[in-house]
Amino acid sequence: MPLVFLVALPFVASVLAALLPSDARNRESTLAGLVALGCAIQAAWFFPSLADGNVIRQRVEWLPVLGLDLTFRMDGFAWLFCMLVLGIGALVVLYARYYMSASDPVPRFFSFFLAFMGAMMGVVLSGNLIQMVMFWELTSLFSFLLIGYWHHRRDARRGASMALTVTAAGGLCLLAGVLILGRIVGSYDLDMVLASGDLIRANPLYPAVLVLVLVGAFTKSAQFPFHFWLPRAMAAPTPVSAYLHSATMVKLGVFLMARLWPVLSGTEPWFWLVGGAGAITLLLGGYIAMFQRDLKALLAYSTISHLGLITLLLGLNSRLAAVAAVFHIMNHATFKASLFMAAGIIDHESGTRDISKLSGLMKLMPITGTLAIIASASMAGVPLLNGFLSKEMFFAETVFIQSNVWVDRGLPVIATIAGIFSVAYSARFVFDVFFGPPCGSDVPKTPHEPPHWMRVPAELLVLICLVVGIAPAWSVGAFLAAAAAPVVGGELPAYSLALWHGFNLPLLMSFIALAGGALLYLLQRHGRARGVLSTTPLLHYFDGQRIFENLMARLSEAGRRSRRLLGTRRLQMQLLLLVAVALAGAGAALWVTPVARGSRELLTFSPMFAMTWLIGATCAVSAAWQAKFHRLASLMLASGAGLVCCITYIWFSAPDLALTQLVVEAVTTVLILLGLRWLPMRSAKSEPVGAPLRHWSRRGRDLAIAIAAGAGMSAIAWSVMTRPFPLSISPFFLDNALFLGGGSNVVNVMLVDFRGFDTFGEITVLGVVALTVYALLRRFRPAIESMALPIQQRLQPADGSSDLLNPRRAKDTAVGYLMVPAVLVRLLLPLSVLVSVYFFMRGHNQPGGGFVAGLVMSVALLLQFIVSGTEWVEEHLRIYPRRWIAVGLLLALATGGGAVVLGYPFLTTHTAHLHLPLLGEVHVPSALFFDMGVFSLVLGATMLILTALAHQSVRSHRWSDEQAEREAARVAAEAGATA
Repeated sequence: MPLVFLVALPFVASVLAALLPSDARNRESTLAGLVALGCAIQAAWFFPSLADGNVIRQRVEWLPVLGLDLTFRMDGFAWLFCMLVLGIGALVVLYARYYMSASDPVPRFFSFFLAFMGAMMGVVLSGNLIQMVMFWELTSLFSFLLIGYWHHRRDARRGASMALTVTAAGGLCLLAGVLILGRIVGSYDLDMVLASGDLIRANPLYPAVLVLVLVGAFTKSAQFPFHFWLPRAMAAPTPVSAYLHSATMVKLGVFLMARLWPVLSGTEPWFWLVGGAGAITLLLGGYIAMFQRDLKALLAYSTISHLGLITLLLGLNSRLAAVAAVFHIMNHATFKASLFMAAGIIDHESGTRDISKLSGLMKLMPITGTLAIIASASMAGVPLLNGFLSKEMFFAETVFIQSNVWVDRGLPVIATIAGIFSVAYSARFVFDVFFGPPCGSDVPKTPHEPPHWMRVPAELLVLICLVVGIAPAWSVGAFLAAAAAPVVGGELPAYSLALWHGFNLPLLMSFIALAGGALLYLLQRHGRARGVLSTTPLLHYFDGQRIFENLMARLSEAGRRSRRLLGTRRLQMQLLLLVAVALAGAGAALWVTPVARGSRELLTFSPMFAMTWLIGATCAVSAAWQAKFHRLASLMLASGAGLVCCITYIWFSAPDLALTQLVVEAVTTVLILLGLRWLPMRSAKSEPVGAPLRHWSRRGRDLAIAIAAGAGMSAIAWSVMTRPFPLSISPFFLDNALFLGGGSNVVNVMLVDFRGFDTFGEITVLGVVALTVYALLRRFRPAIESMALPIQQRLQPADGSSDLLNPRRAKDTAVGYLMVPAVLVRLLLPLSVLVSVYFFMRGHNQPGGGFVAGLVMSVALLLQFIVSGTEWVEEHLRIYPRRWIAVGLLLALATGGGAVVLGYPFLTTHTAHLHLPLLGEVHVPSALFFDMGVFSLVLGATMLILTALAHQSVRSHRWSDEQAEREAARVAAEAGATA
C-alpha cells in the first residue's frame, strides 16, 4: 500500500525521532532526511502512471454505509504537492542540520517536523473529504508546535497561539462546509464530489458551502482579512518558515481552492469572493512588504502577496488562469524557499535580520549573495527566471479577461501595481543588504559564508529557478500538464511555455513593473535617508494583530464575567445548574412535541420487584438525609441504592451489567471514602439565626428538582418501553454474535467486535481522565482545617459522642482491628487474581470480560493499599499504572491495526481454532487481545486514580502529624517560658 506508506512513514519516524537522544543531531537529521527523500523517490516513481491523467486509489473500509472510508488518492495535482512537500522537506532537513543550535532540543524539532510532513501528506492524498479535514486540523496543530518551538520566547508563544486560533477556527468552518457538501452529493468521496459540479452549483445550499469552504482556505493561506497571523509566525526557526511558506502550511488554502475548482468555480459569487480577496491580498501584502525592516517579515508579507496572486488567478473562472495558478505554485515554492534559507544564513552568520544594520554583505558572503540575488530576481519577475513566466501568464489573464468594464480596466492596473511592489521589495532585499558600505559595529557577529552543505539546498533551488526560466517546456512542461489537468476538470486549454511571445501588452506591463519598481525603490530609499517612510503609511492604523488581540481580550473578559455570574466553587450548585438546564431543555422539547404512551402490552405487576425498588428509594432518600449528619452512613446508604440497581439488572436477565455495576460500586465507594477525609469538618457550633430555615428551603428546592428530573426520566423510559420496535437491531446481534464475533456472550461481542471502535474511544477517554486526575492530585493540598484531625473524627457525628475522637485511642484501635484483616487480605490476593483471570477468560461466552476483570483486580490490589499501606504495596507488588494504561491502548490499537494490515476493516475479529494437549480444541478470537487491552487500561486507570488518592492521603497524614508535633512543641515552649 504505497500511498498509505507515504502518509504513515513520517508519523512513525516522528515517534522514533522523539526517542533519540538530544546529542544525536546527526542521527535525527539523517532519519528525517532519509524519510523525506525516500518518500519523494517513491512518489516520483508514480509519475509515469499519472502523466496520462490516470488516478491511483487505495481504500480501507471503515464506515462504508456513511461514506466514511480511509481513502487515499493521487492524481497529477496531488503528485505535484507531494513532490513539493517531500522534496523541499528533504532540503529543509539538510539546511536545519546546520542551522539549529547545539543547545536546541533537536529531537523535538525533527519529531514535530516529520509529524507536520505526515499531516501535509494526509491532506494532499486524502480521497475522502472528512479525512482531509482531519489531517487539515492536524497541520494546524503541528504548525502550532513548530512556530512555538522556542517556547521560552514570548513572541513565539503569541505567534503560535494566533496561528492555531485562526487556522483551527477556519478548519471548523471547513468541516461545516464539507458536511453540507457531502449532504448535497450524497457522499464524501472526492471522486464523486468532483463529478458533481453541476449538482453542487445548482443547489440552494451552494452559497453556504462556498463561504464556509473559502473561510477555511482563506485562514490557511492568510488571505485578507485573515492575513495578520502569518507575519507573527516568523518567530519560528528559519527552517520552519522556509518550509511553511514555500511548500506546506500556507499553500494548503490555495491547494483546497484548486482541488475544488471544478465544482465550486464558474459562478459570480466565486468570482467576487475569491477574486476580490485575492486582489486585496495581492496589493496589501506587497505594499506592506516594502516597509519591513526584518528580512523574514519582508519575505512573509511577500508570501501573502504571492498567495493573493494565486488566489486571484483561481478566482477568474478561467481554465488558463487556473493553469497559471498551478504554475506559480511551483515557481513560488522554489524561489521563496531559497530566499528564506538565504535570510536564515544571514541571521545565522551575522546575528541579526535587521535590514537597517546590514549592508555590503556581497563582499563578505559572495556565494550567498549571488543565490539571494537570483532568487529575488525570480520573485520580482525578471526575464530568464521561472517567476517571470508565471507572472507573464498572470498579466495575460488580467488583460484578456472578459467581464464588466470596471473589471476589464481595473485588473490590469492592479496586476501592474502589484508587479511594481514586487520589484520594489525584491530590490530592497538585494541592494540594502548586499550592496553599499560594509556592516558597522552594531552587527553582533562578523558575517561570513556558512558551511558548504548549509548552502546546498539553496543552490539546488536557485538552479531550478534558472533551468525552468531558461527551458520551461523541456524542464517542467510535462509536470505542469499533469498537475493542471485535474484542476481544470481534465481538459487542458491551449497555452505555451515559450520564452518569447512577441511584443504585446503583458510584456509591456512587465517592463512597466520593472521600471516602476526600480523607481519606487529609489524614492523609498531616498525617503528613508531623510527620516521619512520608516513605517507603513496609513495602514498601521488597521493592524490585524491588534484587532485580533482586542477581540480575544473581549471574549476572555466575557468568559470571566459569565464564570462569575454562573460559576461557583460549590459542586452542589454546579450539579443543580446542570440538572435544571437539562430539565428545562427536555421540558421545552416535550412541550413542542408531546409524547404519549405506546401500545405495547405491559408485563404483570410484581410486588417483589416493587418492594426491591421501595428499598432502593428509601436508601436514596436516607442517603440525602444523612449527608448533613453522618457522611459515612450516607455513603453506605447510597451503596445500598446501587445494589438495588444490580438486583434490577439480574431481574431483567442482564448478568453482565449486574456484575459490572457491582464491581463499579465497590471501587467508587472506596474512592469516595478516600475523598471524605478532605471535606471540611462537621462543626457542633451554634448556627446563626435563620440558618435552619434557609437550610430546609434549600433542601426542599433540591428535592423538588430531583423529583421533577426523576419523574421526567421515568416518563421518557415509560414512553420508550411501551412502544414496539419492529425494526430492532437486537436480532442481528443475537443471530451473528457467534457466527461473526466468535462468542456467545452477545454483550461482550458487541463491546469488543461490533462496536469495538466505540469501546476503543471509551477506554482512551478513561485513560485521559485517569492521567488528568493524577496530574491534579499531584498539585492538590487539602485545606488546613480539614487536615487538623484524623479521618475517624471527621467521619463521626457533629455532637462528638464517639470515643474515636481521641486521636491516640483512634490510632491504637485502628491498628488493633486491622492486624488480622491485613494478613487475611494478603492471603486472599492470589485468589482475587484467579477470580479476575476467570472472569476475563470466560467473558466472550459467559458474563465477564476485560472491563470486569480489570475492576476485580483493582479491588484486590486496593485492599492491599487499605490494610498494608502505600509503601508496602509499592515495594512488594511493583505496580506501574501508567505503563498499564499505555500497554492497554497499544494492545487495543494493535488488534485493530492487525486487521487493517491483513486487508480487513479496523478491529475485524477472526477466530483461530487450536488443538492443545490436555485442553483439547480451543477457540481463540482476536478480540481476546482487544479485551486484554481493555483489562490492562481499566486496571491501570483505576489504580492510578486510587494510588494517587492514597499517596495524597499519606502526604496529608504526614503533614498533620508534623503540624501536631510543631504545635505541641510550641505549647511546651510557651509553658516553659511562663514557668
